[in-house]
Amino acid sequence: MAAVMIGVDPHKGSHTAVAISAAEQPLGELCVRASAGQAGELVAWAAAWPERTWADLGAAGLGHLLAQQLVAAGEQVLDVQPKLAARVRLLQAGDTNKNDPNDALSVAVAALRSTAPRLVRAEDCSAVLKVWATRHRDLARARNQVACRLHAAACDLVPGGHRKEISAAQAARILEKATPSGAVALARAELAAEFLTDLRHLDAQLRLTKKKLAAAVRASGTSLTEVFGVGQVIAGTIAGDCGDVSRFPSRDHFAAYNGTAPVEVSSGNRKIHRLSLRGNRRINHAIHMAAITQISHRHSDGRAYYDKKLTEGKTHKEAVRCLKRRISDAVFARLQADARQTSASQPVTGPGGQPGNDSASSAAGSHPARQLFGQATPGPGTSLRPSTTTPTPSPSKRTSKKTRPAA
Repeated sequence: MAAVMIGVDPHKGSHTAVAISAAEQPLGELCVRASAGQAGELVAWAAAWPERTWADLGAAGLGHLLAQQLVAAGEQVLDVQPKLAARVRLLQAGDTNKNDPNDALSVAVAALRSTAPRLVRAEDCSAVLKVWATRHRDLARARNQVACRLHAAACDLVPGGHRKEISAAQAARILEKATPSGAVALARAELAAEFLTDLRHLDAQLRLTKKKLAAAVRASGTSLTEVFGVGQVIAGTIAGDCGDVSRFPSRDHFAAYNGTAPVEVSSGNRKIHRLSLRGNRRINHAIHMAAITQISHRHSDGRAYYDKKLTEGKTHKEAVRCLKRRISDAVFARLQADARQTSASQPVTGPGGQPGNDSASSAAGSHPARQLFGQATPGPGTSLRPSTTTPTPSPSKRTSKKTRPAA
């Protein structure tokens, strides 16, 4: 346990820090303006307590930059979830007014009492994956918006509009055939032309972003793409949002994190499990897309598992949920294998930490021989791959029509 815990309540324009002892007695308080020297001011103020640990509120959110600056300065930083700090502030006796010093105090107390603190580590390749995966997702949403507006504009110019998903080339042909007459029709045609320009621009940005994401996935050396149905975008989304896999003690914890594990709502002798709407919905959606890809390929083990669940009397949705959990286990096994490989090649140095720390899930080890749908780690068959008796792998996942040879 740290001799001094320093809680930080970060904001856009300022950061408030409160230091407390192991007995939760306040030792000092400081408020600094958000600037280039913010971390230096805080470290200089905290120099009076050599045995110190920082607790940052939402180190993955608004406090991200400050947390990374402190880690780069050689400080030990813990990530405190806002929910934990809010509970401390709510249950603490005495002054419960919500202000920056009280918030920082509750952050420090929550970190001090935590039995499983989350250590903030220096950013690695997973941060790069998250950047481009987020950019790809935002561009895809923006493109869908523009495509819907273009659909609506086409209905005002051509009877019936365009029935299927519209592309830039199809929209151009529709506008070429349209012959607007009158000021109103001409204005609608001009608006549709602007939507078409936006669509082409977003298509170009999407292609460029996808190339950057694919390059980042290859540079990371992740083996997630060897799971059937996981392409570059899905791999970047999962690895980017997951980060350090050592924070998940088991595959069950990882499944709870991504929402593929059912939630128990039992009472008395009535045992019920329901669909989980918790967890990281981005990873959940990525696993869902991988499951749909496996179901669409009849030669995959995922399709065989899905058909087996249907024969057991499960509905389509229930069978998909079972398959998603199985894919989650396969993904977790791959992430663990990647962590072991990183640990063997890049040992941890410095208080900031690096991927492949000295925890059990990041123990040194070599990466298994890579096959297209091969199993990531020894043990239960969690990887979903097509059954074959020949060494030649089956056709690749949905995102690629070529067969990837074994390395």
